[in-house]
Amino acid sequence: MRRLAFFIVFGLGGAGILISLGVWQVQRLAGKEAMIEDIDTRIAAAPVPLPAAPDRQADAYLPVDVTGTLRADYLRVLVSQKTIGAGYRIIRPMLHADGPVLVDLGFVRAADADALKFEEGPPVSVTGNLQWPQETDSYTPAPDLENNIWFARDVDAMARALGTRPVLIVRRDPPAVPGPITPFPVDTAAIPNDHLQYAITWFSLAAIWSVMTVFFLRRGAAANKS
Repeated sequence: MRRLAFFIVFGLGGAGILISLGVWQVQRLAGKEAMIEDIDTRIAAAPVPLPAAPDRQADAYLPVDVTGTLRADYLRVLVSQKTIGAGYRIIRPMLHADGPVLVDLGFVRAADADALKFEEGPPVSVTGNLQWPQETDSYTPAPDLENNIWFARDVDAMARALGTRPVLIVRRDPPAVPGPITPFPVDTAAIPNDHLQYAITWFSLAAIWSVMTVFFLRRGAAANKS
């Protein structure tokens, strides 16, 4: 009887823990989906003038209209698109009334990147979203300054390199800037949301645990009868 009692307590306790972990992941899933929906709503909102002093938290993903002169210097950030392949994000400094800012003009294929040449022309208008992407970690290589290749968008480092404020506008409008560069706008595709898979895993483990508990209980009961 003590053995059966142990299996009952152990089985119910283990199943309860696994089920609670599954419920926790379901709750996290609901929270993450609400956050992503809020970000999507912000991204698609009507653009406003660029704030004089954008805030990284309050103004993240804010749609803005900005007009200024794009300087001739630029940075290339190595990226890849699923249906296209390797290429670069082109980051150029824009002279603006409140101080120079960074503009992510979009994506260019690797084969077209070396032929890019820019000149400082008349003012242009760009519609995009403010973003301070978290793309760097301890494994990110340092920029290859000789070949003008960066391996992630580090807004602070890029601003220092180009002499601008640490403000990045990711272009979303196709026109205004001619050439082979296509917009690579902000979206929520890169935000991880694996909570449904985690919830299914925990609930599956709880079911397996319960089945194994019943098996051992029946086996123990049979042994006691014999």
